Parts: sequence; C-alpha cells; structure tokens
Amino acid sequence: MLPNTGDLLVVALTWWVISLSGVLMPGPVSAMAVSEGTHRGAAAGPLLTAGHGAAEALMVGALAVGLSQFLQQTVVVGTIGVLGGVVLLWMGWGIVRTARAGALEVAPQTGASTPSGSSLVRTGFLVTVSNPYWLLWWATVGAAYFVAFSQFGLLVLVVVFLIGHVALDLGWTTFLALVVGAGRGRVPVRAYRIVLGVCGAFLMAMSGYFIYSGIGYLVR
Repeated sequence: MLPNTGDLLVVALTWWVISLSGVLMPGPVSAMAVSEGTHRGAAAGPLLTAGHGAAEALMVGALAVGLSQFLQQTVVVGTIGVLGGVVLLWMGWGIVRTARAGALEVAPQTGASTPSGSSLVRTGFLVTVSNPYWLLWWATVGAAYFVAFSQFGLLVLVVVFLIGHVALDLGWTTFLALVVGAGRGRVPVRAYRIVLGVCGAFLMAMSGYFIYSGIGYLVR
C-alpha cells in the first residue's frame, strides 16, 4: 500500500527545506549568477538554471539506475574533486582577469558583446558537474530522498522531487542576477569590477579546496 498524503507532505517539506539550505549556500552557480547578471541582468538566472537543471535531471536518471554507490567511491570522488577544481580555477581566473582589465560593459550598448543564451546554459551545466560536493550530496542526501519519493510514483518523483528542487535554484539564481542587473548603469563600473573580482576569487578559492580535498580522497 502506498503512503498517504500526510507522508508525502512531510517528505516534500523536509526535502524542500534541505534543498533550500543548499541553494542559499554560496557556490559556483551563485557566483556565476552574480557575475553574468552584470551582462544580461535577470535573464542570466533562468539560463544558468537551465544548465544546472539539466545536470540535476541527469543525476536523478543516474540514481534511477543505481549510480549512487559508484559516486561514493573514494577514487571517484577524489578524481572529480581534482578535475572539478581545475575547471573552477580556470573559470575563476577568467572572471578575475576580466575585472582587472576593466573589460566590463555596465550599461547595454548597441553592438555590445554579451554571452549568448546557449553559452550561459553550458556554463550552468559545467560549473554544476565540476563541483564534486554537488555529486557527493546527490550520492548521499539526494539518493536517500530519491528512494523516499520513489514510493509515491513517477509523477511525484518528477514534479515534487526534481522540479520542486530546480524551482528553488531558479528562484535564487534569478534573484541574484536581478539584483545585480537592476543596478546596471546606476552603480559605478569600479563597484562592478570589485564584485566580479570577488566572485572570481571565490571560485578560485573553491577550486583550491576541491583540489586539496580530491587529493586527500585519492591518497587514502
């Protein structure tokens, strides 16, 4: 017999609270939402989330075929940590270099070059899968809730579990991009350069932590 509606409500609420706590924690996607919000405004949020959501959907599909045990192996986590750290280092340095060079268009101009929509979708996907702790989180917490939601059927699994989770990501990244984008043209370029520099430095700091942790897993 399937669990009742009350059981579903409890599982859903706890899942959304846990998901929200993860969404609000500073991470690569949030940093990119801030940096790209200077170019495209609020639109950067949905575009980045589209790539992030695609990665989440692939992860849920992977859990459906039993990938969680594979992702918990120390060699796998360590390798992902090192490779992911290198990718984040490259992206962070690119942002810092842009900020230092002052190559930033604060106000939209005719013919100004801005990242394409497909580019931001790819960026959202890349910064997500290059984060080893995203993988580890899904292999543990996410996998546990996947099992819990599976007993309610496929529709609930997709709508409440996956789409509900991605909706929280969408709301937060769009908010960040909107706040930054709303100030274009009214905040000095120097302030935006500082914001970009902080975001880039944050990604680089995370990359160092990922690489360090990844090596730690590999030498265990």
